[in-house]
Amino acid sequence: MTKGASCTDLILLREVPVRIVPAGRRCGNPSSLDNSPMGSASNAASVTLFPGPLSAADVDLLIVPWFENEAPARFESLDRATGGEVSRAVSTHEFAGRSFDVFVTPIVDRSWKARRVVLVGAGPAAVFGRNDARRLATAAGIAARQRRADRVGCVLRPGAPDPSGDVDVAGFVQAVTEGLTLAEFNAASYKTSDDSLGQIPQLTVVLTDVDDIYPDSRARLDAALFRGRCLGESSNLARELANEPGNTLTPCEFARRAEQLATEGGAKVEILDERQIEALGMGLLLGVARGSAEPPRVVVLRHDPADVPPGTPVLGLVGKGITFDTGGISIKPAEGMERMKDDMAGGAAVVCAMRALARLGAPIRVVGVVPATENMPGGRAIKPGDILRSAEGKTVEVINTDAEGRLILGDGLWYARKIGATHLVDVATLTGSVVVALGKITTGLFGTPDGWVDEVARAADRAGDRVWRLPLFDEYREQLKSEIADMTNTGGRPAGSITAAMFLKEFSGGLPWAHLDIAGTAWAEEARPYLPKGQSGVAVRTLAELALAGSSWK
Repeated sequence: MTKGASCTDLILLREVPVRIVPAGRRCGNPSSLDNSPMGSASNAASVTLFPGPLSAADVDLLIVPWFENEAPARFESLDRATGGEVSRAVSTHEFAGRSFDVFVTPIVDRSWKARRVVLVGAGPAAVFGRNDARRLATAAGIAARQRRADRVGCVLRPGAPDPSGDVDVAGFVQAVTEGLTLAEFNAASYKTSDDSLGQIPQLTVVLTDVDDIYPDSRARLDAALFRGRCLGESSNLARELANEPGNTLTPCEFARRAEQLATEGGAKVEILDERQIEALGMGLLLGVARGSAEPPRVVVLRHDPADVPPGTPVLGLVGKGITFDTGGISIKPAEGMERMKDDMAGGAAVVCAMRALARLGAPIRVVGVVPATENMPGGRAIKPGDILRSAEGKTVEVINTDAEGRLILGDGLWYARKIGATHLVDVATLTGSVVVALGKITTGLFGTPDGWVDEVARAADRAGDRVWRLPLFDEYREQLKSEIADMTNTGGRPAGSITAAMFLKEFSGGLPWAHLDIAGTAWAEEARPYLPKGQSGVAVRTLAELALAGSSWK
């Protein structure tokens, strides 16, 4: 307070919006590295269905899922074509069909078009579901790339029936196509030497014994192929976005690429600049953006089908778009900070899910909101103890500037409601606490009411994203109490992921709302057979599946 300030002056400071960002801040020029931000999609292979005998599949390398303890008699013709190598490997236990085991052998029968076969262990047939098929196809696709095959065919092996007793063949086609597409992802986009895996120009999903095993119509199978391809490509695009370094993917550049990607899918995009953000009173977003030389942006995406009747629920997707997170004044340790380039993985998931659901013609209206900024410790950065006012008027005492994601999401959730959302889902790399609770395998799921959270969980299961629900008991709200504001932005170490979700709940407006904390699952720390080390593309397919099933939950 300046000397001589009156009580009236203090009241005015509380009532009148104060410009808290430099008026002349403009988008900087991202580093001009020669790189395509959409490499995996632009170099994507063609994918087709082939209904017919294995011998006629026009491929170089044939992938055959093999169930645990399966007898070679099921593929007698394949065994003969390999000169008995398949039966020899099975009988000697060199290959037993355990999950992700691999056996490769040449095809010596010149009447076959394929020259090599890769048997990939599928585990027990009785529990082999769509998610297993997706993972197996990804692992097989990676193995094919390692062998630099040009034309690859993957045999469809539907396993366990669904609860009705039927086998969802189209669902397996979609899952296998997604898996093969996910295998195309290439993270080494800035390397000057070519040490990456080979790319596969042609992929084929091979259907054998069509009349007996595949009663689905060809049109339905083709639609499943297209859906799987679209969802897999969109997941790869999100992985590429989250892989971009902070010097190339500034908030402005993120907004530009988001507009390009989403409009390619058919979504409508609007970019809110700094002055528009100020006019909306998004004080939480503007507060986080203060420390950066790069101005913030808000990416607004819309999917608005013409035939949706008035009054139909509107799905609102909100993603955290922190393009680099130093922690601000509450600065992070140097070790591992380079990974904070992917603190916009939630925003990338929303953008790429909007691309997919618009392209696939989701039957409901969907709006997406991605607030984007850096969190930097500049001279104008917010400080612990500062008070920020949100767009809907709630005040927040900043205890830790490294709890910034929930701040920008608060304004993002408000804006999604403002433009018509009736059901909300937010996605964010939000807390380290969720990693302590669930590790690197499972995404934390929070929300209310139970029915809505269950819908999100079912969509995640269809997508192959593992989620686990954590509680939101009212008592946790006590940890966010502030002596001078409506709430604090962090509740301390105990139940850290839960109190972060409780903070977001304050901005849901009482609507059905779910929160996905992907801090542990956005990045794979260790390579798995079906997931290389690096970005995972988590939540893209979950959000798209939720929208595509909109006619069932609306």
